[in-house]
Amino acid sequence: MFELQIEDTFDAAHALRGYDGPCENLHGHTWRVQVFFRGDKLNDLGILIDFKTVKKLLKELLDQYDHKNMNELVEFNASNPSSENLAKSIYLQLQPQLKGLNKVTVWESATTAASYQP
Repeated sequence: MFELQIEDTFDAAHALRGYDGPCENLHGHTWRVQVFFRGDKLNDLGILIDFKTVKKLLKELLDQYDHKNMNELVEFNASNPSSENLAKSIYLQLQPQLKGLNKVTVWESATTAASYQP
């Protein structure tokens, strides 16, 4: 089994509605997003998926969040823009375009992350 990881970052703010603590207030992070692919077959070139393709699609997707208040985005009208919900949202947006997508991990600090894997 092969596994690939590609990552990128973006800067954005969020506030956790209903949270009892400082994270209830608007604050920002440099979010680090990692996408993981798994597969047991390589193509004729000996690769699982083209890094260049994934980097381009990931960058385009993350641009919609960059320097935004994520609470103001339509996708988070009904749910908090938590690391968990962000990981799931990114996965669901990328999955139709990228065969073999296995997991998305979102880091909001150097020591805290959340992953989504169906």
